[in-house]
Formats: sequence, C-alpha cells, structure tokens
Amino acid sequence: MTRLERFRSEVPRPDPDRLRAQEDRLLAAIAQDGERGPRRLAQDAVRRPFRAPFRLGRLGLAAGLAAALAAGVVVVTTRRDDPPAVIHPMPAAASEVLARAAQNVTKTPELHPEPGQFLVYESRTMDPATGEDRDGRPMRYLSRAVRKVWLPVDGDATGGFIEEEVLEPKPWPGWPIPPEARENVGRGAGPSKLADFDDRAEFLRNDYAYVSRLPTDPRKMYEHLYTQLGNTRQDDTDAWDRVRGLLTEAYLPAAQRAALFRAAAAIPGVVTVEHAVDAAGREGIAAARVDPVIGQRQEYIFDRETYLYLGERSVVTDAERAGAPVGTVLTSSAQLSVSVAGHAPSAAVGG
Repeated sequence: MTRLERFRSEVPRPDPDRLRAQEDRLLAAIAQDGERGPRRLAQDAVRRPFRAPFRLGRLGLAAGLAAALAAGVVVVTTRRDDPPAVIHPMPAAASEVLARAAQNVTKTPELHPEPGQFLVYESRTMDPATGEDRDGRPMRYLSRAVRKVWLPVDGDATGGFIEEEVLEPKPWPGWPIPPEARENVGRGAGPSKLADFDDRAEFLRNDYAYVSRLPTDPRKMYEHLYTQLGNTRQDDTDAWDRVRGLLTEAYLPAAQRAALFRAAAAIPGVVTVEHAVDAAGREGIAAARVDPVIGQRQEYIFDRETYLYLGERSVVTDAERAGAPVGTVLTSSAQLSVSVAGHAPSAAVGG
C-alpha cells in the first residue's frame, strides 16, 4: 500500500470529502452488481477504469483495496491502454564490490561533454565467432580486436563512428582456428559509420544526453533497470544485462553512476569474484551473476584499489549449455580510455 501511494507522489492528495464520495459510489456499485458475481464485476472494472486521481488517501486506498479483494481481483495500472504494472521493490544491497564502486565515483576526474560533441571510447574486445567456412563446415573461434568508437553526446548510434584493428584470434576450446579468422589480422578498418539504424526502446538508450537525466536515487534507478520487465525468473538476468548497457561504451555522470552501482548491487543473485582479468590483462575484482539459461557468469570488473570500472567478461559455468568447458572465458572487454572530442573523425565525415 505504501508503494502504491508513492507510485504517483507528484499528484496532489485529493480532498477527503471527495474520497468519501468515491468510496460510497464504489460500495454502492458493489451492492447493485452483487448478483452478477465477482468475475463480472472485475470485468466491468477493467472496461470502466476508475477516473479519480491515482494517488489516494489512506482511507480511500484502504477502501479501494478492500473492495477489490472482495471482488477477487487487484489491478494496478497507469493508463487504460497500458498492461498492468509490475512493481520490483529494491531489496537490500548484497554486493560489496558495487557498493565500494559507488563510494569512489567522485575520486576520478569528471567529464563534462556538451551537445554537439562526441564521447570517444577506446577498448579491447574478445567475442565468440561462429558460422561456416568456405567449404560449409561449422567453425568456432574467439575474435579479438582493438576498437575506437565515437558516439554523439546527444544522439543514438547512427550518428557514431568506429575504427577497428583485428587482433590474433583465440581458439574455442576443442575447435581449430579456421584460416578465415586470420585473414584480416593486423589490418585496420575505418573510421566508418557505426550503425545504419538504432531501434532500441527509449528506456534502453545510453547516450549521454539521456543517461544524464536518469535517477540519482538508487531505488528509482533500480526501477529503471526493470522497466517493462514482467515477473519471471529471467527478469533479474535481464536487469543485470542492462547494467552492461550503461557501462560499456556509455558514460554516466558521477551521481547517476553511483546510483547505478547501488541499484545493481541489489539485483538478486549478484556475487563477488575475487580475481578477474579484463581483455587487456588487467587484474581486478568483479561483481558477477550467473545466467543459468546460457550457463555463463557475467562479470563486471573493477580495479581493486580505485574501484574504477575496467571491463567485463563472461565465464562458462555450465559446459553443456555453453558448449565449452567450465571456466572458459568466452567474451571479454577492457575499457582503456574515455575522452571528449569536438567532432567526428575527418575521414568518416569526408566519406
């Protein structure tokens, strides 16, 4: 009931007399429709949504809930066309690594990009590559690269550019490295356009103009991570993956970054990995969570002293589901630097 009352806290509290009148009308409707049964009454309530302000006083809220329970249904909604809202209350934080990362966000210099500028990310990556070789035979290996990405401060990925150099690949355990994997080793590509389209939902944006408006309250940030998620076992995995979207080639102001770390620390199932290595070979400590569906543990790695974010990696925990031995690192990244540029690369702008 407290959480329901806070849901629309910006709406002024209605007058008590109005609440009593609404309560009387609701009870009268229940009495009149009693012979039609609770199922029909619940259907009518959905077809004829309650038009009073959502934020009720304690008297009206208690009466409304009691009436709904008497009818055998409780519906929480924001608009007539919206599906019922699922509330994910933030539990107590469990990750000490992320709590310390939140405490240390102000100990590194803050960037202040402006509209029209670009945030520049330099990183090293390793990702699974699968497919077929020229003879149609299946192939698996781990592709590696050094990349530099320019993302506009106030736009989506379609306004970004990328420059990439292919590194020597690594083998997928039990598979030979195919000749095709080495064809472009040592060659650079770009700068070129990063993406032709960006169809992410609004709440999944990670450009600076958007993330700088995200909540600075950890509880509200926690709710943001669960936006439009239902009430399934996969929700916590999806929320944990969304943390990656706000850490990888994304830059949050210190206040939002601290809120993100504290919110992520409360996602159920998060554990500490005392020893983790990023794609550049830097050692650190990680906050991690196992995704049982794919049989891998997703780790976010931090410097052990400064708690600066270093990168991420995924480690196999279920050999059958992941298709690789337990302990194999299948994906890895290292965020080497983040800076601000006044313009995109000239080569990319020129064509």
